[in-house]
Amino acid sequence: MNLAFISHQSCKEHRMGAHHPECPERLYAIQDRLIASGMEMLLTHYDAPAASVEQLARVHERDYIQHILDSAPQDADTLAWIDGGDTAMNDHTLEAALHSAGAAILGVDLVMSDRHHAAFCCARPPGHHAGRRNGGGFCIFNNLAAGAAHALEQHGLERIAIVDFDVHHGDGTENIVSGDERILFCSSFQHPFYPGTGANSTAPNVINLPLPKLTDGAAYKAAVESAWLPCIDAFAPQLIMISAGFDGHIEDDMAHFNLHTSDYGWITRELHKLAVKHCQERVVSCLEGGYTLSALGRCVSTHLDELIGHA
Repeated sequence: MNLAFISHQSCKEHRMGAHHPECPERLYAIQDRLIASGMEMLLTHYDAPAASVEQLARVHERDYIQHILDSAPQDADTLAWIDGGDTAMNDHTLEAALHSAGAAILGVDLVMSDRHHAAFCCARPPGHHAGRRNGGGFCIFNNLAAGAAHALEQHGLERIAIVDFDVHHGDGTENIVSGDERILFCSSFQHPFYPGTGANSTAPNVINLPLPKLTDGAAYKAAVESAWLPCIDAFAPQLIMISAGFDGHIEDDMAHFNLHTSDYGWITRELHKLAVKHCQERVVSCLEGGYTLSALGRCVSTHLDELIGHA
């Protein structure tokens, strides 16, 4: 069964100024690599719908949602900054943010209806730094959290595993899901590093892996095998959701991990095995970080290849 590939044209029109690393070229690099690798023919493309205010309100405070709606520029030459200086909105950002959250919601619907066993949301802005009352870290709404809340409320799921392997701690996601026993949240990240959180988390449903700079594949695998995989297996999730950030790649200059494309293939393969065992292969993955374009394209292609599976 082909993998669902969900995006929207507005995600290529959201810009945060010249030379900003979270740029539309990221999506073009992924698209080019999927074509060059032959992966494109294994995908079924969907246009992401826009998330509704009601769907966003499951994970964000309504006053924050209204703040974003009110802040959206109408002028093509205007940028509205929503935080201390790394996250901005242009005249296409609101549309892109709504459709990025909608991509995760559609992904959940597609896998829960058995139309596809897995879905990849190739959308931006990313989401895992967006908390209940704030954006930041290039994120407006928490796309994956909106999808997880939809799975709980609309599809009646009781156990969802969220795995975040972006090199930065998924502080926004943790803020939203902390203490919710229906969700097991696992986040690996360089520490100390932006956003400076996660090392002292104590919520029983959160398993954080703060790792030092220069962490390589062998050290990463050992940590994941010890801390995550047995717990996910014991949790027996009905759905696995992935915050797929590839900025820990050795070629990515936004951080200081020494992971390779094959390491992202390994973690995806391990998660796919757990999905086969526990939840009929159901996986929804959302793009987060990854800023060196050639490495990003290779990593996403490998990630999707493992999600498709070869059993």
